[in-house]
Amino acid sequence: MALRWLYPLSVALVWGCVTSFSYHTAVAPPQDLRITDPGLLGSLDIEWKSPSNVQIFNECTVKYKFEYRNTGDTDWKVIFTRKLKLRVGFDLSRTAEVKVQTLLEGRCTNDVEVQSDWIYATFQVPLQGRLESEVQNFHCIYHDWKYLKCTWQPGLLAPRSVHYRLYYWYEGLDHAVQCDEYIQDHGINIGCMLQNLSQAEYKDLSVCVNGSAADVRPLYVTLRLHNLAKPSPPKQLVVSMSASEELHVAWSPPGGETPSQCLEFEVQLAEDQGEAKAAWASVSTQMETTLTISRANQSHISCVRVRGRTNIFCADQGFWSEWTQECFSVPRKEDKQLFIIIPVILSLSSSLIIFMLIGQCKKR
Repeated sequence: MALRWLYPLSVALVWGCVTSFSYHTAVAPPQDLRITDPGLLGSLDIEWKSPSNVQIFNECTVKYKFEYRNTGDTDWKVIFTRKLKLRVGFDLSRTAEVKVQTLLEGRCTNDVEVQSDWIYATFQVPLQGRLESEVQNFHCIYHDWKYLKCTWQPGLLAPRSVHYRLYYWYEGLDHAVQCDEYIQDHGINIGCMLQNLSQAEYKDLSVCVNGSAADVRPLYVTLRLHNLAKPSPPKQLVVSMSASEELHVAWSPPGGETPSQCLEFEVQLAEDQGEAKAAWASVSTQMETTLTISRANQSHISCVRVRGRTNIFCADQGFWSEWTQECFSVPRKEDKQLFIIIPVILSLSSSLIIFMLIGQCKKR
C-alpha cells in the first residue's frame, strides 16, 4: 500500500521543484525601449533600462539579445551585449524595427540560459514629397581609393529649380557634413566629389541627397567604400617572346592609394588569324604581375590586355579598371626565310660592287 503512494508522491515533489525553480528564475524583459535620431543620416540610438527584478539575480550574468532590421527585410541582424545603449544603421526611407530581450545565466539558473519576453519599438522619419521626386540613378565609384565620385539625376517630379545637396557621415565624425565639391549641369547639382575618406574605409558611410524644395523626397543610402573601389589600369605592360615562341607578359600595379595586396588582375589574349581576328579570350585571373602564355595557333600578331580590380580578400565586390593593351608582332616562317635571304643577297651585292670598283681603279 505504501509503495502505491510512493510513485505519485515522487512525481509531485519533482514537479513542485521544477515549478519552484522556474518561478524563481523567471526574468523580466528590459524596460522603456526607445529609439532616437541624432541626425546622422540613418545611424539611430537605441536604449533601454534594466529589467525590474534584475537586482535579485546576484549570482547570474545578465545580458541582452538585440535584433534590428528595416521593414521589408527578411532577416534580423543580431547583437549580444551587456550595454543598455547601442547605435546601429538603418535605411531611413523605410521603417526601423528593433526588439530586445533579457538573457539570464549562472548559478541562480543552474547554468541554464533563461530568456525573457521580447519588447519591440519602431521608428519612421516623416517622408516628404512623392517617391517620384527622389533623385534617380544614384551611383558612386571610389577611384583609386583616393576620392569618391557620386552622380545622380533629378527626380521625375522634382521642380526644375530644385537645388540638391549631399550630406554624409561615418563613425568618427561629430556631425553630418555637406559636400563641398559638387558636379553641375546647367547650374543644377548632379553629383559630388568627396576627398580624404580613408578614415571611412571598412565602415558604413551614410549618405543623404535632398532638395531645397519642401516637396522633394530625400534619398538615404549606406555605402561601403571598399566595395565601390575602381583602380587605375596596370602600368608598364611589357610583352616579349621566348625562343619557344611563348609570350611573356609583365606589368606593374597601378599607382595611387590602391593597396597592392588588394588587387587581382585579368589577362586576355587575342590572336590575328589571317583576315579574321579571334575574339578576346580570358587567359588568367590572378594576383601575380607576370604570366607566360603558350601561343596555340602560331598567329602573326598577338595582342594582350590586362585590367585589375579589388580582390575577394579586401572587398565583396568592386569595379574593373580600364584595359591596358599591347600587341606583339611575330614573324611568319616565310618572313623568317626572307630575313635570312635578304641580308645574304645584300652582302653578296655589296662585295661584287666593291670588287668592280677595285677593278676599275686598277685599270686606271
